[in-house]
Amino acid sequence: MSDRRVTTVAVQECGERLVNIREHGAIQVDLRKQDTDGAFAFLREGVLERLLHAQTLLPDGTRLLFIEGYRPPALQRRYFEEYADQLRRSNPDWQPEQVREAASRFVSPPEIAPHSAGAAVDVTLVDRHGHEMDMGTRVNASPEESNGACYTAASTIDAQARANRDTLGRALSAAGLINYGTEWWHWSWGDRYWALMAQRPSALYGPVELPQHRTTAVFEE
Repeated sequence: MSDRRVTTVAVQECGERLVNIREHGAIQVDLRKQDTDGAFAFLREGVLERLLHAQTLLPDGTRLLFIEGYRPPALQRRYFEEYADQLRRSNPDWQPEQVREAASRFVSPPEIAPHSAGAAVDVTLVDRHGHEMDMGTRVNASPEESNGACYTAASTIDAQARANRDTLGRALSAAGLINYGTEWWHWSWGDRYWALMAQRPSALYGPVELPQHRTTAVFEE
């Protein structure tokens, strides 16, 4: 994500609002990434529309499981710095540029993070009983933990996991979302990375703060 081809993409903020996926009951929401304010459940309207469409394209008995959407810039910054610190401790000889580049493959720098723009969603698949399907790694497995199996095109996962990833990918791609190749679960629309991959002149969404009245309402649910 720190590649200049991404960071130099212009942002023409469209002002589209953030909406709560839990108000659209068609998609199952997991609470493992729930934050105090409930911000994790928000997405830009355009992203949610495409996610709902992707759900309709899945085979019978298969559904999306929503893990995380919007991530406040301050939380994104914390995630990035914590992961960079882990890499520094594991690789004391690395220069700062190497640490930032490696950290950016797994956690986006806060100033360009698709999650902080409300443009990205982390999802997986569940079966008709609501059980998570085999995708080869857990959601949010790092490259170090998974020995690279978290990469979408990893050749080290078994045939069933590959088939399930392909099912997820076909539905989300057909709905217009773009996958970030180092994380099979991460898909986005409208952000800088999407604009680059879709050959669009600019991104539609930049970093945004969740209005306070929205976070209060979610907290009181």
